[in-house]
Amino acid sequence: MSDFFVNLFNSLAFIFERVELKDIIDIFLVAMIFLSILYLLRDTQAMVLLRGILLLVALMSVLTSLEVLPAFSFLVETTLPALVLAIPVIFAPEIRRALERLGRAGAFLSSTNASGATQSVITAVVSAAARLSDRKHGALIVIQRFDNLDDYVRTGVLLQANVTAELLLQIFYPNTPLHDGAVIISGTTIVAASCVMPLSASGVLTRMPERRMGLRHRAALGISEVSDAVGVVVSEETGIISVVHGGRIIRRLDSERLENILRAFYSPMPKKKGVAGFLEKFFPEAVGVRREDSVK
Repeated sequence: MSDFFVNLFNSLAFIFERVELKDIIDIFLVAMIFLSILYLLRDTQAMVLLRGILLLVALMSVLTSLEVLPAFSFLVETTLPALVLAIPVIFAPEIRRALERLGRAGAFLSSTNASGATQSVITAVVSAAARLSDRKHGALIVIQRFDNLDDYVRTGVLLQANVTAELLLQIFYPNTPLHDGAVIISGTTIVAASCVMPLSASGVLTRMPERRMGLRHRAALGISEVSDAVGVVVSEETGIISVVHGGRIIRRLDSERLENILRAFYSPMPKKKGVAGFLEKFFPEAVGVRREDSVK
């Protein structure tokens, strides 16, 4: 056993003696690429596809290493380029989102959100959510952050009105023309109402003990999976208030807790240096998750 540890120590010493600064930088860059990919794909259907692809590649690598299967090895070597070309098609939404984040890198140099909600907006949203909850009127309020939501704004009715609790109550009053769909808030403005949101396919709601959540909650999860927006949902059946962000949902909120969470998302944070600063710039939803956990 002692010989084993001696050989292991000698092997490690042999490796570290030959490690240079460029090797460390090389390893760091590769690790950051994989970390970025995992951040983009977490809690999405693409993560399941990625696991399947990795399992398939590993299985094919093992089988092609066997010299007794020449026909199978030829088939795999022939079809592998097609699989590589298919990856950008399979992961097109995630690749598009990554490129959008890279293009907006300069927007993260400020310490405040580009589309930050003011205290008056947060107060109006909290007041409206509490009153809608008491009346059991269903609602979905989407508050924009960095990601642009113009594609979803165009699916609804443009309002361009100041955010007030009374206007939100009127929009979500049952059987009115605008009560179906989501309200999108950007800055201090209700941009549009009756907007169509993408439905989540991640299965988060099916894994929860409560199943009394319908299309509003799926839509809130869906928009949070394709953007960094924050969704406030009021259940029509139970009146329960929920907050959704980054594919995660916090349920059973009262007015005070809802206000604390929204303040945490939209309050300025000091800049960080190093790896934490990099992640904060390119993955602001990760910052939101940390703030979300801090107010639980």
